[in-house]
Amino acid sequence: MTTLHLAGFPRIGAKRELKFLLENFWQGQIDEQALRQGARSLRQRHWLLQKGAGIQLSPVGDFSLYDHVLDAQILVGAIPARFGFDPARLDSAQYFQLARGNSRQPALEMTKWFDTNYHYLVPEWQADTAFSATPAPLLAQLAEARALGIQAKPVVIGPLTLLWLGKCKGGEFDRLQLLPALLRCYQSLLQAMQQQGVSWVQLDEPILALDLPADWLAAFAPAYQQLAASSPLKLLLATYFGSVAQHAPLLHSLPVAGLHLDLVRAPEQLAHFMQQWPDDKVLSAGVVDGRNVWRSDLSAVLAQLEPVAAQLGERLWLAPSCSLLHSPFDVAAETEMDADIRSWLAFAVQRLNELKLLQRGLEQGRASINNELQSSDHVQAQRRSSPLIHRPAVQQRLASLPAGADQRPLPFAQRIAQQQAWLKLPLLPTTTIGSFPQTASIRSARAAFKRGELDTASYEQAMQEEITLAIRRQEALGLDVLVHGEAERNDMVEYFGEQLEGFAFTRLGWVQSYGSRCVKPPIIVGDVARPQPMTVRWAVYAQSLSTRPVKGMLTGPVTMLQWSFVRNDLPRSTVCKQIALALNEEVLDLENAGIRIIQIDEPAIREGLPLQQAQQAAYLQWAGEAFRLCSWRIDDSTQIHTHMCYSEFGDILPQIAALDADVITIETSRSDMALLQDFADFRYPNDIGPGVYDIHSPRVPAEAEMAALLDKALQVIPAERLWVNPDCGLKTRSWPEVEAALANMVSVAKRLRQQLAARLS
Repeated sequence: MTTLHLAGFPRIGAKRELKFLLENFWQGQIDEQALRQGARSLRQRHWLLQKGAGIQLSPVGDFSLYDHVLDAQILVGAIPARFGFDPARLDSAQYFQLARGNSRQPALEMTKWFDTNYHYLVPEWQADTAFSATPAPLLAQLAEARALGIQAKPVVIGPLTLLWLGKCKGGEFDRLQLLPALLRCYQSLLQAMQQQGVSWVQLDEPILALDLPADWLAAFAPAYQQLAASSPLKLLLATYFGSVAQHAPLLHSLPVAGLHLDLVRAPEQLAHFMQQWPDDKVLSAGVVDGRNVWRSDLSAVLAQLEPVAAQLGERLWLAPSCSLLHSPFDVAAETEMDADIRSWLAFAVQRLNELKLLQRGLEQGRASINNELQSSDHVQAQRRSSPLIHRPAVQQRLASLPAGADQRPLPFAQRIAQQQAWLKLPLLPTTTIGSFPQTASIRSARAAFKRGELDTASYEQAMQEEITLAIRRQEALGLDVLVHGEAERNDMVEYFGEQLEGFAFTRLGWVQSYGSRCVKPPIIVGDVARPQPMTVRWAVYAQSLSTRPVKGMLTGPVTMLQWSFVRNDLPRSTVCKQIALALNEEVLDLENAGIRIIQIDEPAIREGLPLQQAQQAAYLQWAGEAFRLCSWRIDDSTQIHTHMCYSEFGDILPQIAALDADVITIETSRSDMALLQDFADFRYPNDIGPGVYDIHSPRVPAEAEMAALLDKALQVIPAERLWVNPDCGLKTRSWPEVEAALANMVSVAKRLRQQLAARLS
């Protein structure tokens, strides 16, 4: 019998139950016992749902109160010593301090999980890092599952991937020198699981989809030989997010009982592995998409699997391509969506049914699922021909772009002189990234408006009052370049998608971004066009309230692409340029309305970089072109800003510079300005604003902290090209936190200006 299993399931719940549990705990509305009971109920509900859908091996260890990489650090007893916590006795308050910081220590650095929009907490490795197995939390979840009659499979990040994901602290060293001690820790973990009667353990090694250095690749064989020798447990080595065909000989030879392949991202790799598939190994085929929402073409998947099933029999397992963490929960809840579009979609719950149908089709023949195959074929054909997808005018506009449309006429040095002539900003100008707190009153007004309880005029008046408040508070704080605060925006992507043609939206299609932060990605279903201005009236109103410049705020085309579920019937580059041309219309309207600083945020540009080098140059070329197309035909005196955060940019700095934004703001506080050295070594040519405090933590940093970070920045960036700003937008913070932190930030900037002026006089 073909085994169905999962690598992970959406832990936030069907209605974001985990989010509300966490936030109630952080606000002191529930105690630790209530938090843990609520989390237990959520886990158990998900296991029972999987069991009812026919999943035979459910994951244990995929559920986390904040982040599975943080949980892996605790599992191996390697939380940073700077916190002073004992991993074996960690309570909930300490756990969340690792993720969110405390009055003494900043939180663990956060960055993107491979090329997804999920953020993980980065392990901190030191040359003397010690490891100690702490299996109790995982074993407790295993006992919970068994009590429900669930056949469970622990899922753990593999040792080499865990090492790779971390950063060296206290000086550079070879992280692989920690591997022997880490492997001994993993041996202890496997032995603890064996003692509890576990049969299969999944070890996730997604770094195999990267271009790994030779010494890291060479470490796999001895590492897994050591793990296999220490325990009779059956190990399933899981890879995902790309092809690992280049490692087929290595993976064939590893002493593991099974291998999982992502056959959605890289279906072509199956042929490489089937040529000499070992007689003693399970092949787990990841054939339904764990990262996108389009319904599987069951006929095509069956055609792919039937010869494999004939060869492997019961040694063929079926699974999603990766953890369903990245998928919304259940499309059946989307009762308000266009019926045709809904029929094209499959969320996590539907993926379970797709797996069950594929299993039945393989075991009992296609005739056993004939009705379902006909339905699948009909949906695929109906989607291809739907008028909701094709807009000839959009296609023609993109095809007829003139040569050089993505290039500004003057180089930066000449543009910035024109811009400074009218801006007249001081040294170290202060600004924020765009959003201010989404207060209860803002959310209440938006919800009432959506329910039809508040008319348009009343809603717009409420938003204008919030914008006025944001402008007045910024002026009182002494910020130099203001923002309108984005009170009217539900999300930096969804807000724009709702006003563009070619997008569809869900009511409950939430996915976890980090911790309690959930996003509801739009679905790009067809060609993208802008029927009317989206932000102009709000920006113009904000500018009317102040003599200081107010930035227009847009989300860039690459980020809109990355943070949406993207149609899979066109190249992503084409979809991205369609979005760029729609945004270009908005940029021109803002400029014509007198908004002369326009920020086009691209926090996801690094996230979208393909994992393997061979594909990266093409992506960077079209992503850069799409960003620059947003500024097509604008005046050189209009200043274009962009913002990027929570990704590693050091390896793509030439392409970041080629975006040719006049000002870039970046996240640097959690990494203690480490990223700035990359910009300095590269000699980044344009203005730059390194974030001086972490907005994802509730702590308010002292002036001395910000001053120390700015001093580091001034050592590598000329003062005349340096801006002062937070790491990211402030929507998730409270006004008291925001005002206290920004007051410190402005005070530090003013003091440094005086010091710089004194040196020059």
